[in-house]
Amino acid sequence: IDVFLARSLLEKLYLFQYPIRPASMTYDDVTHLSAKIKPKQQKVELEMAIDTLNPNYCRSKGEQIALNVDGTCTDETSTYSSKLMDKQTFCSSQAASNVSRYAAAVYKKGELHLTPLHGILQLRPSFTYLDKADAKHREREAANEGGDSSQDEAEDDVKQITVRFSRPETEQARQRRVQSYEFLQKRQAEEHWVHLHYYGLKDSRSEHERQYLFSQGHGLAENTELIKSPSEYLMMLMPPSVEEENDKPMAPSNVLSMAQLRTLPLADQIKILMKNVKVMPFANLMSLLGSGTDSTAVLRCIQQVAMLVQGNWVVKSDVLYPKDTSSPHSGVPAEVLCRGRDFVMWKFTQDRWVVRKEVAAVTKLCPEDVKDFLEHMSVARINKGWEFMLPYDEDFVKKHPDIVQRQHMLWMGIQAKLEKVYNLLKEHLTPKKQEAQSAHPLLVSGEQRVNMAKAKVKQNYGQLEKEFQKQKAEMKSNDTSAKMDVSNICIKEEPVSDEEPMDTSAYEGMNNGIVNGLHAEEDSTDSLNGHLPGGCIDRVAQELKAFVSSTFKKQFVLTLSELKRLFNLHLASLPPGHTLFSGISDKMLQDMVLDTGCKQILVPFPPQTAASPDELKVYALWEAGDTYDQHRQVLLEIFSKNYRVRRNVIQNQLSQECGEDLNKQEVDRVLK
Repeated sequence: IDVFLARSLLEKLYLFQYPIRPASMTYDDVTHLSAKIKPKQQKVELEMAIDTLNPNYCRSKGEQIALNVDGTCTDETSTYSSKLMDKQTFCSSQAASNVSRYAAAVYKKGELHLTPLHGILQLRPSFTYLDKADAKHREREAANEGGDSSQDEAEDDVKQITVRFSRPETEQARQRRVQSYEFLQKRQAEEHWVHLHYYGLKDSRSEHERQYLFSQGHGLAENTELIKSPSEYLMMLMPPSVEEENDKPMAPSNVLSMAQLRTLPLADQIKILMKNVKVMPFANLMSLLGSGTDSTAVLRCIQQVAMLVQGNWVVKSDVLYPKDTSSPHSGVPAEVLCRGRDFVMWKFTQDRWVVRKEVAAVTKLCPEDVKDFLEHMSVARINKGWEFMLPYDEDFVKKHPDIVQRQHMLWMGIQAKLEKVYNLLKEHLTPKKQEAQSAHPLLVSGEQRVNMAKAKVKQNYGQLEKEFQKQKAEMKSNDTSAKMDVSNICIKEEPVSDEEPMDTSAYEGMNNGIVNGLHAEEDSTDSLNGHLPGGCIDRVAQELKAFVSSTFKKQFVLTLSELKRLFNLHLASLPPGHTLFSGISDKMLQDMVLDTGCKQILVPFPPQTAASPDELKVYALWEAGDTYDQHRQVLLEIFSKNYRVRRNVIQNQLSQECGEDLNKQEVDRVLK
């Protein structure tokens, strides 16, 4: 089919979309009484006659509407002179802002003639007559409210006028006024209507105008636009809409179309992939680039945008942080960020684990930037640090030793730069051995401490035994009373009453057959149950007193159960052979608490409590030497009478006993 472009009605042809009407009342039968247009706004107003004789027309309703609009009087200003709603007004609105891709087509004798549309207008009924009816109704109501005297009318004529002088309008205020809805409406209203004459479908003038829809000349000179390739012709017929492209939402930065990606050069494909993924094995990269891609070319391109770390490729820092950019967290320039990230990458070439605090201490960057570096290439592991996210790629290292060697040389150069910038010490440069790392974990739990203590005791057992025998021999030579038979030794025993022995079952195996820290053999029974040689007892008492004093200065109030737990943790942190391993009973611990200036608070807990006996024994530091000693003693006295007390009672009691009003912060501090 030959296609022709008709130009006669260019920028004059509009498409009108009328509302749907009943089948019995088509628009061919409707008489157009008047038409007018505002060309700049492309706004049309049509007035059409309604067929009042049609059986679908409701006459009573039409009379009621005419009466409401015009009232009982008829004159030249009346909307409906026949006292019947016999016409209807239609106003247009633009159906599409850009109609350059639409055309009207006429097919005739194997030829298709196209005329571009200048506008598409939707016609909708206008109900301005209802506004007129409302105005009439308000007028009638005002007239019915008569009764106002002539005096009132005279008074109404006198009105106070306030004169105001407008200030000079600023440029910003003028722009706001010009863009306001009110101003735009006013400007649209100022455009004058252009009155049109309507010609019916079968009118001779309409027939004449309809001929302009056909191309007037079939010569090639007038239709050069259509001498195009099929793709160019379709582009002309349906050009891409600039507005639609602008309105299209931007795709997220981490979303990538593989179809669009493969249209780019190989170097750009690799750069975009590495920038999005950040860490990738070479095999995965080849699978993303598609079959048939030359691996040699890929290796040549990947080295421009990535570095080899543990056999895997990690995107270069300058690709992620281009020049003249800065950190979104701290505002640090890209050059500093690249150095910090290179340090993290270099650390992963030395070891699979990196400590975040160490990186922050060396690079002096904010924690958010350091976290970003680590999240690019590693995963956080509890109690260990950050582990490189991919396993070591042995296959790539074996297949490409030349690439590995070249990358190693590059890392040597980067290391030299980092040494100058950060003044790296030997501990930063030498990779940690796996054994050393396992022997000194980053975060040591209580169970690990116990296991370490057991291992140390086993290692040092022989040395400890020799030292003990030597000390024992010295004491026997110095003390004549020690020359007695072992069978005559009086072994001190703790009274088996209310006092229970300290529960150290969790640490029983720690001493490897040692009771209270010393070996239990038949010839060493004089060291059991607290009977220590010489001045060892004094040293134990001093160490125990130091522990109790420091603990109560931090905690102020402790139950026996909590104190024992803290003491066991303290024991686990001590080196093997420490004097406190000589054995501390519950009674010794409680006596030492009382000797250090603490008091037992007899809190009247309820009898049905599920707490253990050790949890019911409460000890408190009576005098800490600070300004709150008196307040603390009053508070402890209160709790010795009741285990649950209201806050206002405490505050009142403190005020009475101390003779001063404490504010909320001071009461909170005493309670804490």
